[in-house]
Amino acid sequence: MKKQMLVVLFAMTVAVMTMAASGASDPMVGGAPMYPTKNIVQNASTASNLTTLVAAVKAGDLVQTLESAGPFTVFAPTNDAFNKLPAGTVDTLLKPENKDQLVKVLTYHVVAGKVNAADLMKQIKEGGGKASLKTVNGETLTASMQGKHIVLTDEKGGMSMLTMANVYQSNGVVHVIDAVLMP
Repeated sequence: MKKQMLVVLFAMTVAVMTMAASGASDPMVGGAPMYPTKNIVQNASTASNLTTLVAAVKAGDLVQTLESAGPFTVFAPTNDAFNKLPAGTVDTLLKPENKDQLVKVLTYHVVAGKVNAADLMKQIKEGGGKASLKTVNGETLTASMQGKHIVLTDEKGGMSMLTMANVYQSNGVVHVIDAVLMP
């Protein structure tokens, strides 16, 4: 009887520790936990503040790519970031006849490989205050620091700040940003 009680107590302790550990270690984006065992699309699809990005990824036929092994670094604009664009921009980009332009914008937010915030800051420091990031569409983003924040500047001079960094996925890392970057 004593041995059975110890086994039950041990099993309950392990279960509680497992639940606590999984809840504590998974960052929340848009009210949803981001699981490092899920891919970029699976996690983004559950975040209430990334619905526009997910719709755009679907319209651009990029779901399969962002579900692949990668690894990828994605700078993920929030719904609020998309709302900062001029009126009608998102609707226009989502039209089937504008798919090429949509893909160009979306792939401008993706860098091959897994680049976390520490890597970015190191590259910025080594670059004398700036780091060039080659996106998967072949164009360049420039990373720099503003105080303690990493800021990305697009080729048109538009700027976006990382509002949440290092959201690890099974196939890369996501950094949530506050503005859409334009190639």
